[in-house]
Parts: sequence; C-alpha cells; structure tokens
Amino acid sequence: MKTTEICENLCRATIESMGFELCDVEYQKEYGDWVLTFYIDKPEGVTIDECETVSRAIEPIIDEADPIEQEYVLSVSSLGIDRPLKKTRDYERAMGQELEIKLYAPQNGKKLWIGTLSAFDGDGFTVETESDGAQTFLKKDCALVRPYIRF
Repeated sequence: MKTTEICENLCRATIESMGFELCDVEYQKEYGDWVLTFYIDKPEGVTIDECETVSRAIEPIIDEADPIEQEYVLSVSSLGIDRPLKKTRDYERAMGQELEIKLYAPQNGKKLWIGTLSAFDGDGFTVETESDGAQTFLKKDCALVRPYIRF
C-alpha cells in the first residue's frame, strides 16, 4: 500500500468527524524536503485556522502509526480554486462548471479546450464548448484538467 493510502486510511475518520471532506493526500519532495499534504474541503470553504486545527488533530495519529521512515513536513490545505481534477469526486464536484483541458496530443486540431462539464463516466468526460459544441475526452489523454478561472 502506498504511503498516501496508508495516511489517508489513518486520518479519514478523524477529518470527516470534524466536518471536512478529505479530498486528496499527496506525498512528494518539494524544494528538497518531503511533504505530506492533506487536502480538505467543506461546502463553505476552509480557513487557515481550520487547516491548523485539522493538522493538530491528525499529527498524533500519524506519529503513533509512524508509516513514514524519513523526515517530512505535514501540511493541511484547502483544495484551492484551480486545483486539477484527479478523482471521481473532483469531477462530480465540478459538474456544470467551466474547465480548462490540456491534452497530450491534439484533438480536432487543438490541445487546449475550454468548456462546461456536462457528463462524466469514470474513464472520460464531456464538455460543452462555445465554438465546437460537445467534446468528449478520455482522462488518460489529458495532461491537465482544472477549473477555468475567468478574470
């Protein structure tokens, strides 16, 4: 089992009992340090104080289980407005929203698409675009899928 899965399993119940959704766990090297990041959310959004509260609640759980051999930094964060869609729940949450899709290879001559998410089936999704109508993409063909932010 991967480090992220172990940590997710250890902390999910505690995080959910505090009224948050555990959306993702990442474990990666950032600027020379290993960082274990828990991404949380709730309908009205997450404050920095709430991230600190969750961090204080899960730190002893992870310390007791000791699933990580090397030193690391524990981080708890909100999803962020432009966080990439990765999991089924991300697509469900984004239904009806505008997305930016970057493809590995062109589809209909374009590698960048913007459209409103109208369907998702696990392997792929459909967006409604202004100029090209409905376009369906396989997740495996996408380098990046994230909310499109209009300024």
